Amino acid sequence: MKTNDYIPHPIDVSDIALSQELKSLTEKLAKNIHEVWAYNRVLQGWMLGEERNDKLKTHPSIKPYEDLSEEEKDYDRNTCINTIKLIIKLGFCIIKDH
Repeated sequence: MKTNDYIPHPIDVSDIALSQELKSLTEKLAKNIHEVWAYNRVLQGWMLGEERNDKLKTHPSIKPYEDLSEEEKDYDRNTCINTIKLIIKLGFCIIKDH
């Protein structure tokens, strides 16, 4: 398959609305997604740098989630929101165990 032949077809989750409780969960998930990503990068020898450089293994986002720009946080948030919506769309329930 040629690269330009691939057309992504994500499952449409636009009909799924999240409860306020699940919306608040997304921030915790987004932070953890960033932490896992950064942790794995550091294990691979990457470090904070002003710009991404694959040869030098530097990346400007290898820093605490709280220090990311809102745009960078939104990337992780949107990943979480769409993942939670997909879980619900596929018939699963997310229930908080009190």
